[in-house]
Amino acid sequence: MSKYQTIDGMSYALEQEKGRKKRSKWIIIGCVVGLLVLAAIGTAVGVVVSKNNSKSSSSSSSSSNSGKGSNSGNSTTGGKPGDPSNFTKDPALHQAFYGMAYTPEGALIEFGCTNTLENTIRDIQLISQLTKRIRLYGADCNQTAQVLEAIVQTDVDMEVFVGIYVVADDHDAYLRQRDLITGAIETYGTKHIAGVTVGNEFMLNVTDVNSGVGLEGAAILLADIEDTKQMLAGMNLDKHIPVGNSDAGSFFATSVLEAVEYGLSNVHAWFANTTAAGAAPWVFDFFQESNLTPAAALPNKPAMYIAETGWPTKSSDAANANNGGSDASEANLQVFLDTFVCQANDQGVHYFFFEMFDEEWKDIKFGGVEGWWGLFNKDRTLKNVKIPDCISP
Repeated sequence: MSKYQTIDGMSYALEQEKGRKKRSKWIIIGCVVGLLVLAAIGTAVGVVVSKNNSKSSSSSSSSSNSGKGSNSGNSTTGGKPGDPSNFTKDPALHQAFYGMAYTPEGALIEFGCTNTLENTIRDIQLISQLTKRIRLYGADCNQTAQVLEAIVQTDVDMEVFVGIYVVADDHDAYLRQRDLITGAIETYGTKHIAGVTVGNEFMLNVTDVNSGVGLEGAAILLADIEDTKQMLAGMNLDKHIPVGNSDAGSFFATSVLEAVEYGLSNVHAWFANTTAAGAAPWVFDFFQESNLTPAAALPNKPAMYIAETGWPTKSSDAANANNGGSDASEANLQVFLDTFVCQANDQGVHYFFFEMFDEEWKDIKFGGVEGWWGLFNKDRTLKNVKIPDCISP
């Protein structure tokens, strides 16, 4: 099948190629009942520390002083022992990025919810040196509360777009995640929450998102979006929390965008078979034509963000090591960093770089380039790249 289609005169990559291994139509990773029960038990005993005692919790703080720094491999923590807010800053890092895509290590039901507060604190210490914003993809494994607790303990300036991963044939998955986010907000308030994103790449493999099966999918999303709005409205929040949706760049149903306050769009030049040098211009053009312009024409004018954009550094097999334009490599990641980040900042493009760390589970499950999009290696060491010399707004 051709990797290109044309809409409004613009050639773009079929994001289905990205999703070819991730999911078939609307179906996420299958989770057996036993693991769901395990997740529920884990949630019940998971980390939800009250705001009043979060900073003074010696048991959590004392266990958070591990993890590797970006280049040297040394710990990012330092200063007062047992205080995660005192950590050593890496001089090679600065807040060049508008936002960063992030999933806590092990925060997957299928792999047993092995994420820990200790590791999440380590990650937030590192991420906070690069950006003030992160986006999460789901809420299972108590990751929302863990991230918010880590932000409180590290005392960093950061806001989070929390997420609910919608599964077409598993409404309980939505309810479970909604309730976890509700509990996290009840505990931590809204200070660090920038939005709640309902759905991620839900419409990815739908041929026409505005007709037929696309409308059926949109109806599922719209019901969950409305329920999330009602949940938030009933909580007497100290500030309004916007509700949004995330999908591949050309797969937003109009009815869904009309119902949300923001859209998060995955825009990957790699899957358009561009060269590394041509990737950033392609991303800017695609985002403008496929997302910004159509959204501005809607009555509600939802804010649009690039939810994912980046360049892979490796492939687990030779067949996927080149996209037809350039190799997956650290050198080409540097090219994309140099041509996208500062330019996006200057143009006021709101984006979440994809992604913070290599994710081993993706390599295990999907192979190819899927596990190798991190700015950092799995061990939290910076890859052989230099952070662009600019500061994000």
